[in-house]
Amino acid sequence: MNYRSVYETWLASPALSQAEKAELLAIQGDEKEIESRFFAPLEFGTAGLRGTMYTGLHHMNLHVIRHATQAFAEVILAEGDNTAERGVAVCYDCRNQSDSFARETACVMAGNGIRVYLFDALRPTPELSFAVREYGCIAGVNVTASHNPKEYNGYKVYWEDGAQLPPHHASAIAKKMEEIDFFGGIKRMDYDEAVKAGRITLLGAETDEKFLSNVMGQVNDRACVEQVADTFKMVYTPFHGTGYKLIPEALRRLGIKHLICEPKQMVIDGDFPTVASPNPENPEGFYLAVELANQEGADFILGSDPDADRVGLMVRSPDGSFVPLTGNQTGVLLLDYLIGAKKRFHSMPEHPAALKTIVTTEMARKVAETNGMACYDTFTGFKFMAEKKNQLEAAGTGKVIFSYEESYGYMLGDYVRDKDAVTAALVLTEMAAWYAGQNMTLYDALQALYTKYGYYSERTMNLVMPGLDGLAKMKALMDNLRANPPADIAGVHVKIRKDYSDGTQIDTATGAQSAMELKGSNVLRYELEDGTSLIVRPSGTEPKVKVYILAQGADKASCDAQVAQYAVWAEGLKN
Repeated sequence: MNYRSVYETWLASPALSQAEKAELLAIQGDEKEIESRFFAPLEFGTAGLRGTMYTGLHHMNLHVIRHATQAFAEVILAEGDNTAERGVAVCYDCRNQSDSFARETACVMAGNGIRVYLFDALRPTPELSFAVREYGCIAGVNVTASHNPKEYNGYKVYWEDGAQLPPHHASAIAKKMEEIDFFGGIKRMDYDEAVKAGRITLLGAETDEKFLSNVMGQVNDRACVEQVADTFKMVYTPFHGTGYKLIPEALRRLGIKHLICEPKQMVIDGDFPTVASPNPENPEGFYLAVELANQEGADFILGSDPDADRVGLMVRSPDGSFVPLTGNQTGVLLLDYLIGAKKRFHSMPEHPAALKTIVTTEMARKVAETNGMACYDTFTGFKFMAEKKNQLEAAGTGKVIFSYEESYGYMLGDYVRDKDAVTAALVLTEMAAWYAGQNMTLYDALQALYTKYGYYSERTMNLVMPGLDGLAKMKALMDNLRANPPADIAGVHVKIRKDYSDGTQIDTATGAQSAMELKGSNVLRYELEDGTSLIVRPSGTEPKVKVYILAQGADKASCDAQVAQYAVWAEGLKN
Protein backbone atom coordinates (compact mmCIF):
# COMPACT_ATOMS: atom_id res chain seq x y z
CA MET A 1 0.00 0.00 0.00
CA ASN A 2 1.48 3.37 -1.01
CA TYR A 3 1.50 6.43 1.20
CA ARG A 4 -1.53 8.01 -0.51
CA SER A 5 -3.61 4.86 0.10
CA VAL A 6 -2.56 4.78 3.76
CA TYR A 7 -3.55 8.44 4.08
CA GLU A 8 -7.02 7.69 2.67
CA THR A 9 -7.38 4.69 5.01
CA TRP A 10 -6.65 6.90 8.00
CA LEU A 11 -9.10 9.56 6.84
CA ALA A 12 -11.85 6.93 6.53
CA SER A 13 -11.18 5.27 9.89
CA PRO A 14 -13.84 5.73 12.61
CA ALA A 15 -11.00 5.50 15.16
CA LEU A 16 -9.94 9.07 14.36
CA SER A 17 -11.44 12.02 16.21
CA GLN A 18 -12.92 14.96 14.34
CA ALA A 19 -9.87 17.04 15.25
CA GLU A 20 -7.53 14.39 13.83
CA LYS A 21 -9.56 14.18 10.61
CA ALA A 22 -9.49 17.97 10.31
CA GLU A 23 -5.69 17.89 10.72
CA LEU A 24 -5.39 15.39 7.87
CA LEU A 25 -7.88 17.23 5.63
CA ALA A 26 -5.81 20.38 6.07
CA ILE A 27 -2.86 18.74 4.29
CA GLN A 28 -4.81 17.06 1.46
CA GLY A 29 -3.28 19.38 -1.14
CA ASP A 30 0.28 19.01 0.15
CA GLU A 31 1.64 15.82 -1.40
CA LYS A 32 5.07 16.16 0.20
CA GLU A 33 3.56 16.50 3.67
CA ILE A 34 1.26 13.52 3.11
CA GLU A 35 4.26 11.44 1.99
CA SER A 36 6.32 12.47 5.03
CA ARG A 37 3.51 11.39 7.38
CA PHE A 38 2.55 8.12 5.70
CA PHE A 39 5.52 6.80 3.70
CA ALA A 40 6.39 4.31 6.45
CA PRO A 41 5.66 3.56 10.10
CA LEU A 42 7.96 4.78 12.85
CA GLU A 43 10.68 2.18 13.25
CA PHE A 44 10.40 0.15 16.45
CA GLY A 45 13.87 -0.49 17.88
CA THR A 46 15.48 -1.41 21.18
CA ALA A 47 14.71 2.13 22.37
CA GLY A 48 11.07 1.70 21.33
CA LEU A 49 9.55 4.59 19.37
CA ARG A 50 10.33 8.29 19.19
CA GLY A 51 8.99 10.97 16.91
CA THR A 52 7.15 14.27 16.55
CA MET A 53 3.50 14.47 17.64
CA TYR A 54 1.23 14.70 14.60
CA THR A 55 -1.54 12.59 13.15
CA GLY A 56 0.01 10.06 10.76
CA LEU A 57 1.71 6.70 10.53
CA HIS A 58 5.23 8.15 10.89
CA HIS A 59 4.50 10.23 14.00
CA MET A 60 3.64 9.79 17.66
CA ASN A 61 -0.12 9.73 18.35
CA LEU A 62 -2.73 7.59 20.14
CA HIS A 63 -3.15 5.25 17.19
CA VAL A 64 0.55 4.50 16.86
CA ILE A 65 0.68 3.97 20.66
CA ARG A 66 -2.25 1.52 20.52
CA HIS A 67 -0.75 -0.40 17.62
CA ALA A 68 2.68 -0.71 19.26
CA THR A 69 1.11 -1.71 22.57
CA GLN A 70 -0.99 -4.43 20.93
CA ALA A 71 2.18 -5.86 19.38
CA PHE A 72 4.03 -5.63 22.71
CA ALA A 73 1.12 -7.33 24.51
CA GLU A 74 1.18 -10.26 22.07
CA VAL A 75 4.94 -10.68 22.54
CA ILE A 76 4.46 -10.64 26.33
CA LEU A 77 1.67 -13.23 26.22
CA ALA A 78 3.79 -15.50 24.03
CA GLU A 79 6.36 -15.69 26.86
CA GLY A 80 4.25 -17.99 29.05
CA ASP A 81 1.12 -18.57 31.10
CA ASN A 82 1.95 -16.33 34.05
CA THR A 83 3.11 -13.25 32.16
CA ALA A 84 -0.36 -11.66 32.05
CA GLU A 85 -0.64 -11.73 35.84
CA ARG A 86 2.94 -10.57 36.42
CA GLY A 87 1.92 -7.47 34.57
CA VAL A 88 3.44 -4.36 33.06
CA ALA A 89 4.48 -1.12 34.79
CA VAL A 90 3.55 2.08 32.91
CA CYS A 91 4.97 5.53 33.57
CA TYR A 92 5.04 8.90 31.80
CA ASP A 93 6.81 12.25 31.84
CA CYS A 94 5.77 15.90 31.56
CA ARG A 95 5.38 16.10 27.80
CA ASN A 96 2.20 17.12 26.06
CA GLN A 97 -0.03 14.04 25.59
CA SER A 98 2.21 11.80 27.72
CA ASP A 99 -0.58 11.16 30.23
CA SER A 100 -3.11 10.16 27.54
CA PHE A 101 -0.52 8.01 25.74
CA ALA A 102 0.23 6.21 29.02
CA ARG A 103 -3.47 5.68 29.74
CA GLU A 104 -4.00 4.23 26.26
CA THR A 105 -1.04 1.91 26.80
CA ALA A 106 -2.69 0.71 30.01
CA CYS A 107 -6.08 0.24 28.31
CA VAL A 108 -4.66 -1.89 25.49
CA MET A 109 -2.60 -4.00 27.88
CA ALA A 110 -5.72 -4.53 30.02
CA GLY A 111 -7.73 -5.36 26.90
CA ASN A 112 -5.28 -8.17 26.27
CA GLY A 113 -5.78 -9.51 29.80
CA ILE A 114 -2.47 -8.16 31.11
CA ARG A 115 -2.33 -6.61 34.55
CA VAL A 116 -1.09 -3.01 34.59
CA TYR A 117 0.69 -0.98 37.29
CA LEU A 118 0.10 2.60 36.15
CA PHE A 119 1.69 5.54 37.98
CA ASP A 120 -0.93 8.02 39.16
CA ALA A 121 1.08 11.00 37.87
CA LEU A 122 4.31 11.75 36.05
CA ARG A 123 7.45 10.10 37.45
CA PRO A 124 11.19 9.85 36.64
CA THR A 125 12.36 7.15 34.23
CA PRO A 126 14.50 5.38 36.87
CA GLU A 127 11.41 4.89 39.05
CA LEU A 128 9.80 2.97 36.18
CA SER A 129 12.86 0.70 35.98
CA PHE A 130 12.64 0.27 39.75
CA ALA A 131 8.92 -0.55 39.65
CA VAL A 132 9.43 -3.30 37.05
CA ARG A 133 11.93 -4.97 39.39
CA GLU A 134 10.10 -4.19 42.65
CA TYR A 135 6.74 -5.60 41.56
CA GLY A 136 8.11 -8.53 39.56
CA CYS A 137 6.65 -7.28 36.29
CA ILE A 138 7.39 -8.98 33.00
CA ALA A 139 7.85 -5.61 31.26
CA GLY A 140 7.48 -1.85 31.46
CA VAL A 141 6.59 1.13 29.27
CA ASN A 142 7.62 4.74 29.78
CA VAL A 143 6.04 7.45 27.66
CA THR A 144 8.86 9.96 27.21
CA ALA A 145 11.11 11.54 24.62
CA SER A 146 13.79 12.21 27.24
CA HIS A 147 15.60 15.46 26.40
CA ASN A 148 14.22 16.01 22.87
CA PRO A 149 12.45 19.30 21.97
CA LYS A 150 8.78 19.83 22.86
CA GLU A 151 7.42 18.56 19.53
CA TYR A 152 8.62 15.02 20.35
CA ASN A 153 7.30 12.16 22.37
CA GLY A 154 8.38 8.54 22.71
CA TYR A 155 7.52 5.05 23.88
CA LYS A 156 10.37 3.42 25.83
CA VAL A 157 10.04 -0.30 26.49
CA TYR A 158 11.57 -2.35 29.30
CA TRP A 159 11.90 -6.05 30.10
CA GLU A 160 11.72 -7.92 33.40
CA ASP A 161 15.19 -6.98 34.65
CA GLY A 162 14.27 -3.29 34.49
CA ALA A 163 16.53 -2.60 31.51
CA GLN A 164 15.38 -1.43 28.12
CA LEU A 165 14.22 -4.12 25.75
CA PRO A 166 16.78 -6.60 24.40
CA PRO A 167 17.16 -6.67 20.59
CA HIS A 168 15.36 -10.00 19.99
CA HIS A 169 12.24 -8.80 21.79
CA ALA A 170 12.32 -5.48 19.92
CA SER A 171 12.52 -7.43 16.65
CA ALA A 172 9.59 -9.60 17.72
CA ILE A 173 7.48 -6.50 18.43
CA ALA A 174 8.44 -4.93 15.10
CA LYS A 175 7.38 -8.15 13.32
CA LYS A 176 4.04 -8.22 15.16
CA MET A 177 3.42 -4.61 14.15
CA GLU A 178 3.74 -5.64 10.51
CA GLU A 179 1.15 -8.40 11.02
CA ILE A 180 -1.50 -6.61 13.12
CA ASP A 181 -4.21 -4.64 11.32
CA PHE A 182 -3.50 -1.04 12.30
CA PHE A 183 -7.00 -0.09 13.43
CA GLY A 184 -8.95 -3.36 13.46
CA GLY A 185 -6.45 -5.50 15.35
CA ILE A 186 -6.45 -3.58 18.62
CA LYS A 187 -7.91 -5.05 21.83
CA ARG A 188 -8.79 -2.32 24.29
CA MET A 189 -10.56 -2.12 27.66
CA ASP A 190 -12.30 1.01 28.95
CA TYR A 191 -10.08 2.72 31.52
CA ASP A 192 -12.65 3.04 34.31
CA GLU A 193 -13.80 -0.54 33.82
CA ALA A 194 -10.19 -1.77 33.91
CA VAL A 195 -9.54 0.07 37.19
CA LYS A 196 -12.79 -1.23 38.69
CA ALA A 197 -11.95 -4.79 37.60
CA GLY A 198 -8.50 -4.57 39.14
CA ARG A 199 -6.73 -4.89 35.79
CA ILE A 200 -5.17 -1.44 36.29
CA THR A 201 -3.58 -0.68 39.67
CA LEU A 202 -2.44 2.87 40.37
CA LEU A 203 1.02 3.41 41.89
CA GLY A 204 1.62 6.44 44.07
CA ALA A 205 3.44 7.66 47.17
CA GLU A 206 4.15 4.16 48.50
CA THR A 207 6.25 3.38 45.41
CA ASP A 208 8.01 6.75 45.69
CA GLU A 209 8.97 5.89 49.26
CA LYS A 210 10.29 2.45 48.31
CA PHE A 211 12.33 3.98 45.51
CA LEU A 212 13.68 6.81 47.68
CA SER A 213 14.66 4.32 50.39
CA ASN A 214 16.92 2.62 47.86
CA VAL A 215 18.24 5.94 46.59
CA MET A 216 19.23 7.05 50.09
CA GLY A 217 21.07 3.75 50.52
CA GLN A 218 23.66 5.11 48.06
CA VAL A 219 24.87 7.78 50.49
CA ASN A 220 28.55 7.19 51.27
CA ASP A 221 29.52 10.03 53.60
CA ARG A 222 26.71 11.90 55.32
CA ALA A 223 29.17 13.53 57.72
CA CYS A 224 30.88 15.43 54.91
CA VAL A 225 27.53 17.06 54.11
CA GLU A 226 26.86 17.91 57.75
CA GLN A 227 30.31 19.52 57.96
CA VAL A 228 29.48 22.15 55.31
CA ALA A 229 25.67 22.23 55.56
CA ASP A 230 25.51 25.75 56.93
CA THR A 231 27.56 27.27 54.11
CA PHE A 232 27.11 24.93 51.11
CA LYS A 233 24.63 26.38 48.61
CA MET A 234 23.39 24.80 45.41
CA VAL A 235 20.83 25.51 42.70
CA TYR A 236 18.67 22.82 41.12
CA THR A 237 16.51 22.89 37.98
CA PRO A 238 14.31 20.07 36.63
CA PHE A 239 13.80 21.88 33.27
CA HIS A 240 10.01 21.71 33.80
CA GLY A 241 10.19 17.93 34.22
CA THR A 242 9.74 14.94 36.47
CA GLY A 243 12.74 15.54 38.72
CA TYR A 244 10.90 18.42 40.42
CA LYS A 245 9.69 16.31 43.35
CA LEU A 246 11.99 13.39 44.15
CA ILE A 247 15.37 15.04 43.52
CA PRO A 248 14.80 17.93 45.98
CA GLU A 249 13.39 15.43 48.47
CA ALA A 250 16.47 13.19 48.19
CA LEU A 251 18.80 16.18 48.61
CA ARG A 252 16.94 17.41 51.68
CA ARG A 253 17.17 13.94 53.19
CA LEU A 254 20.89 14.03 52.47
CA GLY A 255 21.09 17.10 54.70
CA ILE A 256 21.34 19.94 52.17
CA LYS A 257 20.04 23.03 53.98
CA HIS A 258 20.52 25.60 51.22
CA LEU A 259 18.84 23.95 48.23
CA ILE A 260 17.62 26.67 45.89
CA CYS A 261 15.24 25.44 43.17
CA GLU A 262 14.86 27.60 40.06
CA PRO A 263 11.19 28.64 40.42
CA LYS A 264 10.24 29.14 36.75
CA GLN A 265 11.67 25.78 35.73
CA MET A 266 10.06 23.98 38.68
CA VAL A 267 6.73 24.49 36.89
CA ILE A 268 5.67 21.32 35.03
CA ASP A 269 5.17 22.30 31.39
CA GLY A 270 5.53 20.17 28.25
CA ASP A 271 6.10 23.30 26.17
CA PHE A 272 9.36 23.98 28.07
CA PRO A 273 8.75 27.74 27.86
CA THR A 274 12.07 28.88 29.36
CA VAL A 275 14.42 26.84 27.14
CA ALA A 276 14.85 26.11 23.44
CA SER A 277 15.62 22.49 24.33
CA PRO A 278 15.27 20.89 27.80
CA ASN A 279 18.63 19.16 27.58
CA PRO A 280 21.17 19.43 30.42
CA GLU A 281 23.88 18.77 27.82
CA ASN A 282 23.20 22.30 26.50
CA PRO A 283 24.71 24.88 28.89
CA GLU A 284 22.58 27.72 27.49
CA GLY A 285 19.52 26.12 29.15
CA PHE A 286 21.04 26.87 32.56
CA TYR A 287 20.88 30.67 32.17
CA LEU A 288 18.14 31.10 34.80
CA ALA A 289 19.94 28.79 37.21
CA VAL A 290 23.20 30.71 36.71
CA GLU A 291 21.46 34.02 37.45
CA LEU A 292 20.00 32.51 40.61
CA ALA A 293 23.32 30.99 41.70
CA ASN A 294 25.07 34.32 41.28
CA GLN A 295 22.36 36.08 43.32
CA GLU A 296 22.54 33.46 46.09
CA GLY A 297 26.30 32.89 46.11
CA ALA A 298 26.09 29.21 45.14
CA ASP A 299 29.02 27.39 43.54
CA PHE A 300 27.18 24.30 42.30
CA ILE A 301 24.28 23.96 39.83
CA LEU A 302 22.57 20.69 39.00
CA GLY A 303 19.91 20.10 36.32
CA SER A 304 17.95 17.03 35.24
CA ASP A 305 16.22 16.44 31.92
CA PRO A 306 12.41 16.11 31.60
CA ASP A 307 12.25 12.38 32.43
CA ALA A 308 15.02 12.67 35.06
CA ASP A 309 17.38 10.07 33.69
CA ARG A 310 20.16 12.50 32.69
CA VAL A 311 21.86 15.07 34.87
CA GLY A 312 24.15 17.98 34.01
CA LEU A 313 26.35 20.23 36.14
CA MET A 314 27.55 23.82 36.05
CA VAL A 315 30.42 24.71 38.39
CA ARG A 316 32.12 27.95 39.33
CA SER A 317 35.53 28.51 37.78
CA PRO A 318 38.45 30.53 39.18
CA ASP A 319 37.34 33.71 37.37
CA GLY A 320 33.94 33.49 39.05
CA SER A 321 31.98 32.42 35.98
CA PHE A 322 30.01 29.19 35.70
CA VAL A 323 31.27 26.57 33.26
CA PRO A 324 29.61 23.29 32.26
CA LEU A 325 31.10 19.91 33.00
CA THR A 326 30.76 17.40 30.19
CA GLY A 327 29.25 13.99 30.80
CA ASN A 328 32.71 12.49 30.48
CA GLN A 329 34.16 14.85 33.08
CA THR A 330 31.28 14.38 35.51
CA GLY A 331 31.58 10.60 35.23
CA VAL A 332 35.31 10.64 35.87
CA LEU A 333 34.88 12.86 38.92
CA LEU A 334 32.15 10.61 40.30
CA LEU A 335 34.10 7.40 39.67
CA ASP A 336 37.18 8.76 41.43
CA TYR A 337 35.04 10.05 44.32
CA LEU A 338 33.23 6.73 44.76
CA ILE A 339 36.52 4.84 44.87
CA GLY A 340 37.89 7.20 47.52
CA ALA A 341 34.71 7.20 49.62
CA LYS A 342 34.32 3.43 49.56
CA LYS A 343 37.94 2.98 50.55
CA ARG A 344 37.57 5.48 53.42
CA PHE A 345 34.53 3.66 54.78
CA HIS A 346 35.75 0.15 53.94
CA SER A 347 32.67 -0.47 51.80
CA MET A 348 34.43 -1.41 48.57
CA PRO A 349 33.14 -4.83 47.43
CA GLU A 350 35.34 -7.67 46.28
CA HIS A 351 36.27 -7.51 42.58
CA PRO A 352 34.87 -3.98 42.06
CA ALA A 353 34.18 -2.93 38.48
CA ALA A 354 33.13 0.10 36.48
CA LEU A 355 31.29 0.08 33.15
CA LYS A 356 31.50 2.62 30.36
CA THR A 357 30.55 2.66 26.70
CA ILE A 358 32.98 2.36 23.81
CA VAL A 359 32.50 6.09 23.07
CA THR A 360 33.11 7.25 26.66
CA THR A 361 36.45 8.79 27.67
CA GLU A 362 39.41 6.49 28.23
CA MET A 363 40.18 8.56 31.31
CA ALA A 364 37.58 6.45 33.13
CA ARG A 365 39.63 3.33 32.44
CA LYS A 366 42.77 5.10 33.70
CA VAL A 367 41.01 6.11 36.95
CA ALA A 368 39.66 2.60 37.53
CA GLU A 369 42.82 0.68 36.71
CA THR A 370 45.11 3.07 38.63
CA ASN A 371 43.00 2.24 41.68
CA GLY A 372 43.09 -1.51 41.10
CA MET A 373 39.60 -1.73 39.68
CA ALA A 374 38.42 -3.39 36.46
CA CYS A 375 36.78 -1.29 33.74
CA TYR A 376 34.68 -2.86 30.98
CA ASP A 377 33.37 -1.39 27.73
CA THR A 378 29.85 -1.91 26.40
CA PHE A 379 27.93 -0.64 23.43
CA THR A 380 26.08 2.66 23.81
CA GLY A 381 22.89 2.21 25.80
CA PHE A 382 22.19 1.22 29.38
CA LYS A 383 20.53 -2.03 28.33
CA PHE A 384 24.03 -3.22 27.39
CA MET A 385 25.42 -1.99 30.71
CA ALA A 386 22.63 -3.81 32.53
CA GLU A 387 23.42 -6.97 30.57
CA LYS A 388 27.13 -6.73 31.44
CA LYS A 389 26.37 -5.96 35.11
CA ASN A 390 24.07 -8.97 35.33
CA GLN A 391 26.66 -11.18 33.63
CA LEU A 392 29.59 -10.14 35.86
CA GLU A 393 27.64 -10.38 39.09
CA ALA A 394 25.97 -13.68 38.25
CA ALA A 395 29.40 -15.19 37.51
CA GLY A 396 30.92 -13.67 40.66
CA THR A 397 33.71 -12.09 38.61
CA GLY A 398 32.87 -8.47 39.32
CA LYS A 399 30.63 -6.19 41.39
CA VAL A 400 29.72 -3.08 39.44
CA ILE A 401 29.81 0.07 41.57
CA PHE A 402 29.29 2.58 38.76
CA SER A 403 28.20 2.66 35.11
CA TYR A 404 28.09 5.68 32.85
CA GLU A 405 28.10 7.04 29.34
CA GLU A 406 29.24 10.36 27.99
CA SER A 407 25.71 11.58 27.26
CA TYR A 408 25.08 12.54 30.90
CA GLY A 409 23.73 9.18 32.09
CA TYR A 410 24.87 7.48 35.32
CA MET A 411 23.73 4.27 37.04
CA LEU A 412 24.46 3.31 40.65
CA GLY A 413 23.09 0.64 42.96
CA ASP A 414 21.20 -2.56 42.19
CA TYR A 415 17.59 -1.37 42.11
CA VAL A 416 17.52 0.18 38.62
CA ARG A 417 18.85 -0.94 35.26
CA ASP A 418 18.85 2.40 33.48
CA LYS A 419 20.41 5.82 33.83
CA ASP A 420 19.16 7.51 36.96
CA ALA A 421 19.30 11.26 37.59
CA VAL A 422 17.72 10.93 41.04
CA THR A 423 20.48 8.77 42.51
CA ALA A 424 23.17 10.54 40.50
CA ALA A 425 21.98 13.92 41.81
CA LEU A 426 22.25 12.63 45.36
CA VAL A 427 25.80 11.27 45.03
CA LEU A 428 27.03 14.17 42.88
CA THR A 429 25.81 16.58 45.54
CA GLU A 430 27.51 14.55 48.28
CA MET A 431 30.68 14.72 46.18
CA ALA A 432 30.40 18.50 45.73
CA ALA A 433 29.92 18.90 49.49
CA TRP A 434 32.94 16.70 50.22
CA TYR A 435 35.13 18.81 47.97
CA ALA A 436 33.68 21.99 49.52
CA GLY A 437 34.97 20.64 52.83
CA GLN A 438 38.42 20.55 51.21
CA ASN A 439 37.92 24.19 50.06
CA MET A 440 37.63 23.03 46.45
CA THR A 441 34.95 23.49 43.80
CA LEU A 442 34.31 20.68 41.31
CA TYR A 443 36.27 22.75 38.78
CA ASP A 444 39.27 22.56 41.12
CA ALA A 445 38.67 18.84 41.64
CA LEU A 446 38.69 18.16 37.90
CA GLN A 447 42.00 19.97 37.42
CA ALA A 448 43.46 17.88 40.24
CA LEU A 449 42.33 14.71 38.47
CA TYR A 450 44.03 15.80 35.23
CA THR A 451 47.23 16.34 37.17
CA LYS A 452 46.90 12.91 38.77
CA TYR A 453 45.74 10.81 35.80
CA GLY A 454 46.81 12.77 32.72
CA TYR A 455 45.01 15.08 30.30
CA TYR A 456 42.07 13.96 28.21
CA SER A 457 39.69 15.83 25.94
CA GLU A 458 36.62 14.69 24.03
CA ARG A 459 34.15 16.01 21.51
CA THR A 460 31.02 14.54 19.94
CA MET A 461 30.19 15.69 16.41
CA ASN A 462 26.62 15.33 15.12
CA LEU A 463 26.41 15.00 11.33
CA VAL A 464 22.69 15.66 10.85
CA MET A 465 21.09 14.02 7.81
CA PRO A 466 17.35 14.79 7.89
CA GLY A 467 14.60 14.08 5.39
CA LEU A 468 13.51 11.07 3.44
CA ASP A 469 17.00 10.54 2.04
CA GLY A 470 18.72 10.89 5.42
CA LEU A 471 18.82 7.16 6.15
CA ALA A 472 20.28 6.49 2.71
CA LYS A 473 23.01 9.11 3.28
CA MET A 474 23.86 7.60 6.68
CA LYS A 475 24.14 4.13 5.17
CA ALA A 476 26.27 5.41 2.28
CA LEU A 477 28.68 7.09 4.71
CA MET A 478 29.20 3.90 6.72
CA ASP A 479 29.43 1.74 3.58
CA ASN A 480 32.09 4.02 2.11
CA LEU A 481 34.22 3.93 5.28
CA ARG A 482 34.12 0.13 5.19
CA ALA A 483 34.86 -0.10 1.48
CA ASN A 484 37.63 2.52 1.62
CA PRO A 485 39.11 2.43 5.15
CA PRO A 486 41.36 5.44 5.82
CA ALA A 487 45.09 4.71 6.16
CA ASP A 488 45.52 8.04 7.93
CA ILE A 489 43.20 10.68 9.34
CA ALA A 490 44.15 14.36 9.28
CA GLY A 491 47.72 13.29 8.44
CA VAL A 492 48.05 10.87 11.38
CA HIS A 493 48.51 7.15 10.78
CA VAL A 494 45.68 4.76 11.75
CA LYS A 495 47.22 1.96 13.86
CA ILE A 496 44.13 -0.12 14.62
CA ARG A 497 40.77 -0.39 12.84
CA LYS A 498 37.81 -1.90 14.66
CA ASP A 499 34.49 -2.84 13.09
CA TYR A 500 31.93 -3.67 15.76
CA SER A 501 29.40 -4.98 13.24
CA ASP A 502 31.33 -8.25 12.86
CA GLY A 503 33.69 -7.79 15.83
CA THR A 504 36.91 -7.63 13.81
CA GLN A 505 40.07 -5.73 14.75
CA ILE A 506 42.84 -5.11 12.20
CA ASP A 507 46.43 -4.09 12.95
CA THR A 508 47.24 -1.93 9.95
CA ALA A 509 51.02 -2.46 10.25
CA THR A 510 50.83 -6.25 9.92
CA GLY A 511 47.34 -6.77 8.53
CA ALA A 512 46.70 -9.21 11.38
CA GLN A 513 43.02 -9.64 12.14
CA SER A 514 41.63 -10.62 15.54
CA ALA A 515 38.19 -11.02 17.11
CA MET A 516 36.76 -8.67 19.75
CA GLU A 517 34.33 -9.56 22.52
CA LEU A 518 31.86 -6.88 21.36
CA LYS A 519 30.11 -7.29 18.02
CA GLY A 520 26.74 -6.76 16.41
CA SER A 521 26.57 -2.95 16.28
CA ASN A 522 27.08 -0.61 13.33
CA VAL A 523 30.13 1.19 14.75
CA LEU A 524 33.63 1.86 13.39
CA ARG A 525 36.64 2.81 15.51
CA TYR A 526 40.05 4.13 14.46
CA GLU A 527 42.95 4.23 16.94
CA LEU A 528 45.70 6.59 15.83
CA GLU A 529 49.42 6.87 16.42
CA ASP A 530 49.05 9.94 18.64
CA GLY A 531 46.75 8.10 21.08
CA THR A 532 43.52 9.57 19.74
CA SER A 533 40.51 7.33 19.05
CA LEU A 534 37.79 8.23 16.56
CA ILE A 535 34.46 6.41 16.63
CA VAL A 536 31.77 6.72 13.95
CA ARG A 537 28.22 5.42 14.45
CA PRO A 538 24.70 6.24 13.22
CA SER A 539 22.34 7.40 15.97
CA GLY A 540 19.68 4.89 16.95
CA THR A 541 17.02 7.52 17.67
CA GLU A 542 17.77 10.55 15.49
CA PRO A 543 18.66 11.20 11.81
CA LYS A 544 22.37 11.77 12.31
CA VAL A 545 25.76 10.09 12.33
CA LYS A 546 27.80 10.67 15.47
CA VAL A 547 31.58 11.04 15.44
CA TYR A 548 33.33 10.79 18.80
CA ILE A 549 36.83 12.23 19.21
CA LEU A 550 38.68 10.87 22.26
CA ALA A 551 42.08 12.54 22.73
CA GLN A 552 44.80 12.30 25.37
CA GLY A 553 48.04 14.23 25.63
CA ALA A 554 50.66 15.97 27.69
CA ASP A 555 48.49 18.95 28.58
CA LYS A 556 45.15 20.60 27.89
CA ALA A 557 46.42 22.62 24.95
CA SER A 558 47.74 19.58 23.08
CA CYS A 559 44.51 17.64 23.72
CA ASP A 560 42.35 20.51 22.50
CA ALA A 561 44.53 20.90 19.40
CA GLN A 562 44.04 17.21 18.56
CA VAL A 563 40.28 17.51 18.98
CA ALA A 564 40.14 20.55 16.68
CA GLN A 565 42.33 18.80 14.09
CA TYR A 566 40.08 15.73 13.88
CA ALA A 567 36.86 17.75 13.98
CA VAL A 568 37.75 19.09 10.51
CA TRP A 569 38.03 15.49 9.22
CA ALA A 570 34.69 14.60 10.82
CA GLU A 571 32.92 17.54 9.17
CA GLY A 572 34.24 16.36 5.83
CA LEU A 573 32.41 13.06 6.17
CA LYS A 574 29.14 14.78 5.29
CA ASN A 575 30.36 15.59 1.78
